[in-house]
Amino acid sequence: MEHKNRTLLSGGSLALLALLFVALVLLSGLLFKGLRLDLTENKLYTLNDGTRNILAKMEEPVTLYYFFSEDASRELPQVRDYARWVSELLDDFEDRSGGKLDVRRIDPQPFSPEEDQAAQFGLQAVPIGTAGDVLYFGIAGTNTLDDLQVMPFLQLDKEQFLEYDLAKMVSSLTRPEQQTVGLLTSLPMGPGFDPATQSLREAWTIYDQLSQLFEVQLIEPTADALPDGLDLLMVVHPKSLPEALLYDIDQFVLRGGRLVAFVDPFAEADVGDPSDPMAALNAGSSSTLGRLFDAWGVGFDTRRVVGDLANALQVGMGAGAAPVRHIGIFSVEGDGFNGGDIVTSDLASVNLSSAGWLVPEEGATVSFEPLAQTSELAGPLDAGQLRFLSDPSTLQEGFEPTGERYTVAARLSGPAASAFETPPEGRAAEDHAQQSGEEGINAIVFADTDLLSDRFWVQKRNFLGQSLVTAFADNGNMVVNAVDNLLGSSDLIAIRTRASLNRPFTRVEALRLEAEGRFRETEQRLERELEETERTLAEMQAGRDDANLAVLSEDQQAEIQRFLDRKLEIRAELRDVRHDLDKEITALGTRLKVINIVIVPLLVIAAALWFGHRRRTRRGRAAP
Repeated sequence: MEHKNRTLLSGGSLALLALLFVALVLLSGLLFKGLRLDLTENKLYTLNDGTRNILAKMEEPVTLYYFFSEDASRELPQVRDYARWVSELLDDFEDRSGGKLDVRRIDPQPFSPEEDQAAQFGLQAVPIGTAGDVLYFGIAGTNTLDDLQVMPFLQLDKEQFLEYDLAKMVSSLTRPEQQTVGLLTSLPMGPGFDPATQSLREAWTIYDQLSQLFEVQLIEPTADALPDGLDLLMVVHPKSLPEALLYDIDQFVLRGGRLVAFVDPFAEADVGDPSDPMAALNAGSSSTLGRLFDAWGVGFDTRRVVGDLANALQVGMGAGAAPVRHIGIFSVEGDGFNGGDIVTSDLASVNLSSAGWLVPEEGATVSFEPLAQTSELAGPLDAGQLRFLSDPSTLQEGFEPTGERYTVAARLSGPAASAFETPPEGRAAEDHAQQSGEEGINAIVFADTDLLSDRFWVQKRNFLGQSLVTAFADNGNMVVNAVDNLLGSSDLIAIRTRASLNRPFTRVEALRLEAEGRFRETEQRLERELEETERTLAEMQAGRDDANLAVLSEDQQAEIQRFLDRKLEIRAELRDVRHDLDKEITALGTRLKVINIVIVPLLVIAAALWFGHRRRTRRGRAAP
């Protein structure tokens, strides 16, 4: 009877424990909802502070429609892994929005209303396989005013930009009004009348792009003041600006206005007044923000340009002449861009000409973050060398790279003081701002204006009366990225790119590169021996004096046989190189398996036994 009661008691205890476990799981799900511990190296599952602030400050409700084709992606594990991460990121967005963000997940089956909705939103359908299946993998967002923003297809290679793109979508939908960009320029960027040709002048491509995205308001460089209502000011080649206008720029930036500035030690696009016969002598003027740069702690030399030997571009020298490399016209590529900044992280190449460079001054309170830099084979050149340059190759005479990288574009942020102690005449002293606000200034400065010119990044051609524009560099993307980024809130500007979900096997990649190096070395040795054999055979054939040159001599046959034997030996060496690579990678995999499957569990067991033994020992000592 006692045994039966003990059995019932133990069974009841187990049932009670099971119920208690389920209750604790449910309770923890309610109490700790949204709480997570991100132990990944790059904080893959932690939102930026800027994203959190945007979600917390949402003014209007926003609905995000997340379309993903479950069935069509069955055989695409990499896509499904990325889709799961996107879903978790959207969950985090929704949890942080305070109920203002509604995420709806939709699986658009073929010929369904959901597929019609995806097509209506403008999502991209990607064909999968040969059976006619299509994959939808995109996000559409709407607000209460029926404004629509769409990510047609989420590309795996753009994953590091997803948080920024989502935060920008939410921010734009909560503040849907179109923003105004003031364009203050002394260059002929906009449409107008060209006195030299007595015809209408086309606008620069970058001007057209900005006009399609924003409300662009042209400001004459001779204006007395900046107009009201600007969300961002874009200053291009600010030469000889009136003091009152320079003061307005200073105050605009200090009061929270966003600035994108292009200065230049030698602006080739500035050809002067076409009606002036002496204009050509004054072409290539310089520009700077002068005392504003001094107040912000930015150095800029208007007398020198930077040359880049590694990234110099070729320029034509006319009909019948070979092109030459121009170290004053160069491209920024690869590691020359700041990969952690949204403005430049996704660019492939940007072309510049007669560019200057920016440097941070000591003691400056403004943060100076390089966005684009030259290679290490760069150095300064006198800007006067470019004025009547007929042969660009002469620039390399006496040119000595300094081994430094020169910054041609930089982001400025943080606290700053006014460049003016007192306002100029006509400005109210009581409205004068001596310091920036708590957020500091937000500006992006480029040390070149020619990068905006069409000839350095786009090709235009006429097709049936339409002007077709093809970009061969990312100049336009960089400028639009800068304007678009600064037009966002301070929180949006603060968001940086996320680390990639994919973690490469660096040790395996190093082994592969080492093996490929040995493989290429062996192949090159084979090619050299082949060339040597062909040369020997030719010499033998040339030295023969018999009539029948078509028949190989015994020496030639022996030389060919020697090479064929050596070729087999080298092919065996190549196989050994490949075999050694596979053997090293396999051995590395085996070591990792042994560590993960055997050693780590043994260490855990040993630690548990040690703690158990230590606990029993303490109990034994404590027992009376």
